[in-house]
Parts: sequence; C-alpha cells; structure tokens
Amino acid sequence: MAATDNAVWREHGTPLVTGSGSGPLHGVRLAVKDVHAVKGHRLGAGNPAWLAEAEPQPAHSWAVAALLAAGADITGIAQTDEFAYSLNGTNAHYGTPPNPAAPGRVPGGSSSGPAAAVALGQADAGLGSDTAGSIRVPASYCGLYSLRPTHGAVPATGMLPLAPSFDTVAWLARDADTLARLGDVLLPRGGDEAPFRTALVAADLVALADPAVRDAFRPAAAGLAERLGLRIEQVPSLGGDSAERAVAFATAQAAEVWECDGEWVSAHPGTLGPGVEARFARAAAVTPEERAGAESLLHRTARDLRAAIPDDAVLLLPAASGPAPLIDEDPERKAATRQGTFRLTCLASGAGLPCVVLPRMAVDGLPVGLAVIGGRGTDRALLALAGVA
Repeated sequence: MAATDNAVWREHGTPLVTGSGSGPLHGVRLAVKDVHAVKGHRLGAGNPAWLAEAEPQPAHSWAVAALLAAGADITGIAQTDEFAYSLNGTNAHYGTPPNPAAPGRVPGGSSSGPAAAVALGQADAGLGSDTAGSIRVPASYCGLYSLRPTHGAVPATGMLPLAPSFDTVAWLARDADTLARLGDVLLPRGGDEAPFRTALVAADLVALADPAVRDAFRPAAAGLAERLGLRIEQVPSLGGDSAERAVAFATAQAAEVWECDGEWVSAHPGTLGPGVEARFARAAAVTPEERAGAESLLHRTARDLRAAIPDDAVLLLPAASGPAPLIDEDPERKAATRQGTFRLTCLASGAGLPCVVLPRMAVDGLPVGLAVIGGRGTDRALLALAGVA
C-alpha cells in the first residue's frame, strides 16, 4: 500500500467485506466512512483514543447492510475528521488525505477519506454522512457528485451520531449514474419523476461565495437551467440573514454534539486535534438559553425556506465559497473560507432539505461544485436531474 494510504484508509482489504455477490450494485467498490458500523470491525471516529476503547461492531449500520445486500463490496473503512466535526478534511492523528483534483489542497471534510478514495480511483463510491456539509464540501473540493438526502429519508441506525437533528446518511461518487444507483437502494420509493420547472437563484446566497466563484456560477447556473429546460427566477434573498442563520445553526448543532460526545471528550483530555478541540470547547459553553434561541430561529428559517421552494422548483447555489484551501493555507484565510462555505451548507441542513452537488464549475483549474436544493422528498428527482445535467 502507498504511504498516503494511512491518511485515506483506516482498514483496507481486497475487499475488506464481500457483498452478496449479486444485485444492482454488484461490482461496486465502496469506501465506508469510519462513522458507520461494519460488523466485526471497530468504529474509530477518526480518533485513536476512541478506537483503542472500541469493541468490534455486532452488526452493520442500516446503510452498510443495504448496500452489501445489493451487491456492493466494501473496499475499506475510510478516514474521517475527528467525530465528523469539521469541514476541512484534515486529521491531526492520521494526516490529510490527498486531493488528486487539487494537489496540495485539502479534500474537504468530514467525509474526507471516502472522497479521497473515490477521487483516487481506489473506490467507486463513498458512504459517508452529512450534518453541516460533510459530504457536499468534499464533493465540491474533489470534483465529485454527492447527495445529502432529505433528513430522515435514510435510516441512520448504526451511524455514529454527531447532531441527530441534522445528521444524514450521505454518499458520493465520480459519476451521476453510480450516485443514483446507490440512491435507488438507500432511498424510499416514490418521487422518481422530475417535477422541476423553475431554478431559483438568490443574490444574497451567491454573494457568500468568492468573487471568482460568483463569476463561474452565473454561466454554470444558466447552462444547467438551459440543459434541463428550467426557467431561472432571480430573487434577492432566501433563508433570512445568513450570518444569523449560521450562528444559530452552529449553536444548535454544538449543543447536540456535546450531548452526544461531551462526556467522553471530558474524560479524555488532550486526545483531540486543535481545531476539533476548540470546537468542542465552544460546544461545552452553549447555555440552555442560547440553544433555545438558536433552535427557535432555525425553526422559523426552515419553515420559511421550505415555503419559498415550491414542489416544482430547485434552488441553485455554489456548494462552497471557494476552491479547496491549500493544506498549509494561512489560518485566517482558511477560516474565512470555512465561514463562507458553512453559511452556504447550513441552509439545507437547517431545513432538512435534500441537496445534490454537481461538478460543474472550475476556478483557476480547481473544482467547485454546483449545489441543487430541492423540496422535501425530491431526492430521486434530484438524482435524475444530476443524470441529465
């Protein structure tokens, strides 16, 4: 195995787990993010101390079991940012997985290992998770397709929780066909038709991206709409104030993160990498009053956003505020990129809406994804859209 493989894979096989031997996913090589239970293997959550205490899992997660039954083979268990609490794709313990689409730059997190494995051609698809952008950001940075489904559409049984109100099983692939094949197995039936007639573009959301991304977005959105026969409708604003929404989401998420993992983190001081440790420290400080206020604002924002996207419409926006930052990027610039990206990704997360990412843009030769958000339950229609886009 190559020296970089330890940054991509925690466990690797040929395959590690063999699928049923037949079915619609027969022959598909799957990278499973290290937050999904794989029977007989430990769950590591991107942290060596957690892994050292872990016992072999007694059963597969629901999603792993479904994909194996459909014929997919698990090539390996892929690395993740610690506890899936990051968008960068770096891990202080295992290293940064390579990004072949943008050498020298981060792959995006927290589904960093599966994204790198797919981008490197070591897997055909990656099974991950998405709470605040953890499948969409890696897809954007690595030039891949991905889907964050409607919240609750795919059972999260056997997946390590981060913030259950926002956690989703999610997946990515190099091509739209493979992405849809996984969706056909994992998603509930119904909603196959493509009901979309209008593509909404909100000026305030596009403005969150870097100028070069905004310049690339306009022709990409127009081209996508033309190809799909959609009428573009420009609107000044969607989803309320982006800064307030992002703060509310981060606060509500942090409160749930601390409920899920705070006890363990408190009992294991010094075991987290610096960025994740700082995030947990902020999570520990969230007061009940702050949480209640944040959740109230998010509920209003989610209601208004869902009402603003009719059943026959999609919302187009950049999947990230810019291309992947350099691994050794200036910390302030990297933080600014993360903040802009988070303001974009938390929109679908807070409203529980499905979002597909298409590799449709490039900035200075670096990939940036085009995100398409649909109404609740339009997951299959979004995958169909990706297939013809």
